Amino acid sequence: MSSITHFFGQVFSPIFSAIAWLLAFLYGIVPNYAAAIVLLTIIIMGVLTPLTVKSTRSMMAMQKIQPEIKKLQQKYRGPENRQVLNEELMRLYREEGINPLGGCLPMLLQTPFLIVLYQVIKGLANTVPNKAGRLVSEPRYIPHGSKMYANLIHSGGHINSLGLDLSLRPFPISAHGSWVGALPFFGFVIAAVLLQYFQMAQINKRALAAGQQMPSQTQMMQRFLPIVFAYIYLVIPAAVVLYMIVSTIIRIITQDIMFRTGVSDPRRHGLTQAKGPVEIPGSAEEKPAAKPATTTTKQPPTRGGSTKAPKPNPRPQSHPRSRDKRKRRTR
Repeated sequence: MSSITHFFGQVFSPIFSAIAWLLAFLYGIVPNYAAAIVLLTIIIMGVLTPLTVKSTRSMMAMQKIQPEIKKLQQKYRGPENRQVLNEELMRLYREEGINPLGGCLPMLLQTPFLIVLYQVIKGLANTVPNKAGRLVSEPRYIPHGSKMYANLIHSGGHINSLGLDLSLRPFPISAHGSWVGALPFFGFVIAAVLLQYFQMAQINKRALAAGQQMPSQTQMMQRFLPIVFAYIYLVIPAAVVLYMIVSTIIRIITQDIMFRTGVSDPRRHGLTQAKGPVEIPGSAEEKPAAKPATTTTKQPPTRGGSTKAPKPNPRPQSHPRSRDKRKRRTR
């Protein structure tokens, strides 16, 4: 983690300074560290909301084409058809305008902001030894004339808010004096992880209500990513975890509004859904041409189960030979 932050610290120092300046500006309006972080989170999520809307639409569209994906998987089973299957899946994604990782995009986008805010908070709580060997506060990135800078110098680099030092993390326990003092910090971590699971359950519940199935890849990432973030939350300051808690709540509210208003419907915003099953070249069996119907006269069955040709009609009574026979009989 330290090597990653060191790299970002060198390359993205202007971004750190910009975020720290904005945080110091918000602290000047509301002189509370937690409130300033919440306001900063709202601003950042306002920038990310269009991406959240787009990724949610992509996820809903992904769920709707699951029957077509299963057909392709059934047709191209086996490791020898893996490349062909991937090509067919990518073709289907392109035709439908879907990003297969769109459902996890909001969570993945949080990673750069986590690193940036982590570096900023670390800079705010930065301390250096003075000539007497005592640690004194020396905040980085924020303007020296800001109110936040003066308060950090006065507090010795402690970001005190909500009765906690938000510059600390759950471990080590010795930093809190006891397990009781560390419990609120573990509570922050648990709240952040549970909110992420709730956000994903919100999407899954919506999909099940619509009779759709979540892609297996997305399900795996949904289970795996919160566990990864849980570890990250244990090693970063509580101020950064507070940012994640607020940002997840905002995403939950955003998704609920999208579902209620129909904004998440991909058919209304350029993403199309196949009307019927996807035609796979060579997958349909040729059906024989229908034979022309013929009209037949059904004959009544005779004894023995066989049918005979109909007897010719007898001669009419008016035939000359019939009259001669009648005359001979009368004689």
